[in-house]
Amino acid sequence: MILAMPPSPLRAIVIVVVASVLHPLTATGADPAAGYPSRPVRLIIANTTGTSVDTLSRVMASKLGEELGQQIVSDNRGGAGGTIGAEIAAHALPDGHTLLISSTGMQVIAPQIYKKLAYHPTDSFAAISLFAITQNIMVINPGLPFRSVKDIVANARADPGKLRMANAGSGFQSHLAGVLFTHMAGIDVLHVPYKGGASLIAVISNESQFTIAPGPAVMGHVRGGRLRALATGGNKRSPVTPELPTIAESGVPGYVSTGWSGLMAPKKTPRTILDKIHGALARTVNDPATKKLMEAQGGEPLTGTGAEFLKLINEEYKRFGQAIKLANLKVE
Repeated sequence: MILAMPPSPLRAIVIVVVASVLHPLTATGADPAAGYPSRPVRLIIANTTGTSVDTLSRVMASKLGEELGQQIVSDNRGGAGGTIGAEIAAHALPDGHTLLISSTGMQVIAPQIYKKLAYHPTDSFAAISLFAITQNIMVINPGLPFRSVKDIVANARADPGKLRMANAGSGFQSHLAGVLFTHMAGIDVLHVPYKGGASLIAVISNESQFTIAPGPAVMGHVRGGRLRALATGGNKRSPVTPELPTIAESGVPGYVSTGWSGLMAPKKTPRTILDKIHGALARTVNDPATKKLMEAQGGEPLTGTGAEFLKLINEEYKRFGQAIKLANLKVE
């Protein structure tokens, strides 16, 4: 049976109604990204002020705000290994006006040492892109005679348990980087936990002799002569410090321990908004002035796809999982 369409203008009304039902976005023209962002964007940094992640995030945010045409308001929500800030972001309105700085702590370490989380490390978010890699760098007190990782290893083997290796606290990146290093190097040193940046002060004063810590946290001290850098933790030399060998090429084959910073949004944020943010972030990271500032802080600027970002998180999850088991960290 064939139904005849009603005569105009009723026929036109029917067509419009049917079109709006089948294609509401086309009918209303309501592309979520069209007016985005319509107000300042809240950037949740799940780290305390002055940390490596915080420093790089603020450098990035300044230019990203210019690219998006709105102010980026940095909101530090540190504590509990980054889980506090991540939880806030996971439950925020998915309209692109709340973004999260993703880093090793909240995405990789915390999910393996906290029994209950109010978010899933990947499923609760839409991955946008990495924007920086940070090398973990082995640094020592400059008054010591060691000139290489091999010197550290040789000394530790000759006198087990004497060298003191500082870290920023149980479960922190420097702790797990150190545990993995001593395990893979087959040496016995005294791991000494401090509170955050106090671990670097301990090495500067020779209370502890060395540590492996994020590049942005140590580079100022290295340039100032307060610490001496021996090697980096990447799988290849860093373009920021090309003069430094990797720990792997310095006598501990296979050793890799790095950090990173990326950008995420709450799950269900519209794809068109995510694409707009991704484009703005790519322009930000490729901006010569911003790139120079990030490199000065010890970061390696880069961008990629959301899928590449998730792949890195999964790889890091396994790598840090090994160190967590070696450290015998208890699930809370």
